[in-house]
Amino acid sequence: MSGETSKIKLTKKTTKRLLRYAKPYLGMFLLAFLAIAILIGLSLYQPILIGEATDIIVDNAGAFTDAVFYQIMIIALKYLACVLLTFGISYLQSIMLAYIGQKVIYQIRLDVFKHLHKLDISFFNNNPIGRLVTRATNDVETLSELYSSVIVTLVRSVGTLIGIIVTMLTFNLELSLITFTTIPVIIVITTVFTNILMKRWSAIRSKISALNAFVSEHVSGMKIIQIFTAEKKTYDKFTNKTEELRKSHLKQIVTHSIYGPSIYLLNILATVLLIIFGSKMYMAGAITIGTIVTFQRYIGRFFDPIQEFAEQLNVIQASKVSAQRIFGLLDEQPSIVEKENAIELTDIKGDIEFKNVWFAYKDEDWILKDVSFKIQAGQSVAFVGATGAGKTTIQNLIGRYYDVQKGEILLDGINIKDIKIDSLRIKIGQMLQDVFLFTGDIESNIRLKNEEIGQDELIASAKYVNADNFISKLKLQYKEPVLEGGTSLSAGQRQLISFARTLAYKPRILILDEATANIDTETELLIQDALRKIMEGRTTLIVAHRLSTIQNCDNIIVMHKGRVVEQGNHQALLKQKGIYYKLYKLQYEHAEN
Repeated sequence: MSGETSKIKLTKKTTKRLLRYAKPYLGMFLLAFLAIAILIGLSLYQPILIGEATDIIVDNAGAFTDAVFYQIMIIALKYLACVLLTFGISYLQSIMLAYIGQKVIYQIRLDVFKHLHKLDISFFNNNPIGRLVTRATNDVETLSELYSSVIVTLVRSVGTLIGIIVTMLTFNLELSLITFTTIPVIIVITTVFTNILMKRWSAIRSKISALNAFVSEHVSGMKIIQIFTAEKKTYDKFTNKTEELRKSHLKQIVTHSIYGPSIYLLNILATVLLIIFGSKMYMAGAITIGTIVTFQRYIGRFFDPIQEFAEQLNVIQASKVSAQRIFGLLDEQPSIVEKENAIELTDIKGDIEFKNVWFAYKDEDWILKDVSFKIQAGQSVAFVGATGAGKTTIQNLIGRYYDVQKGEILLDGINIKDIKIDSLRIKIGQMLQDVFLFTGDIESNIRLKNEEIGQDELIASAKYVNADNFISKLKLQYKEPVLEGGTSLSAGQRQLISFARTLAYKPRILILDEATANIDTETELLIQDALRKIMEGRTTLIVAHRLSTIQNCDNIIVMHKGRVVEQGNHQALLKQKGIYYKLYKLQYEHAEN
């Protein structure tokens, strides 16, 4: 996936895209920034109050009158008011930013998930599911703090630094310049550590993605792992990947741990310079004790934003990496592109024609070579041949899950590239050997979010394909819970549910991948009966593994090394004594033995 291995930088383009998501909440951001300006002003005013109080106390040492006490009390009340206002404004600002952050993340998460639906099958074949899950969850969540905290923290930090510098220069230019000698060192240290931490975080996020992909794949394949007693080897691989992630985290922690104390040491150095040169200037009568105290407070506050930046640096670097990876995913373009003036299908007859079709999944490694055939509406056509002959590929091409490199595929005389993808696929009911059911209940798996399918229609579909026979015996019937993948149901029950699902969508074309493989005899009879019913009046394409199940098909197309080598009905092909005859004889003899 693009952006996975490339050097990750927070480019201007990425920054603009991040800000674009915040644009709808510009008003709230402006309020937050106004609050920041007020908070900065309050923060800058507090050291001045402390300095004024110090000078009053020093100037009136030994003569602490009521008037002096009154002055001190006024300053104390001002200081208290600053603190209370800071608390209240900070609270309101935090609420606003939390709201903005969650709304923005909500929209980004929706955009990522919606975009995933637009990408074609080849993309998912080439990208581990765990990596994509990381994009839609972990990476998106990482950006949450960027909007709700980091952006405002950076603005506040920069504003505070500028305010402190201007205020200190106003108080005393010479002492300020002496204190600011640490600034170039701060800039160099921050720049170096920022670059190092960026690389550390990039490595961490890549390893997290790899770990998620590994866990996702091996949890899905746990049965195979247990069958072949590969638990120890799998655990060792997982340990290695986890160890790599742990080491990357340690490198990041060590780097960050050096940065924080480095800034603190510069704070101490600035304070030492203040003590040395401030004392000298006080002795010379150039400044007051209050000025030194005020400067000492400002120096502490000068380094506070820098320390805040140090604390936020992890989030900033993680956000940079996550933003680049998320936008890398959003920039992935589907290879199946719909034309601007694509045709919206309302109804079809079901005529299908392949005209000199060439297709390869990669480069010129041709899976189909100059394939041509015609299927008339309402016909049942089976495709047979050895593994890799191109049978399943033909099914995928009709639904336009891939595009052919040469030739044409026509539906009712229309090139499928000229048809809107959704209106094409909704007319095709595809039933695979491996049925996938979603977590929920039986009803939701038949309806598949289509609320236009009424309850009566749903039940009628289930009854028509014999699925109601077992559903009605379940405790909750159509509300019976379904676990992920439908593991709580038998293979035959899952297949019958898929038939009901397909029928409920009323397709004009059916595509079947041997639906009765590895199913008990009783269920197979139910499925065969259901197949006969739903095939009636529909154009049906069948990938046949057992030739005994396709003898009544109108036409049988024999594939060999990506080419059509034979066509005809069962009896005609047997008389030819070609490849079909040999396959049938081989299966027949195998069954006899």
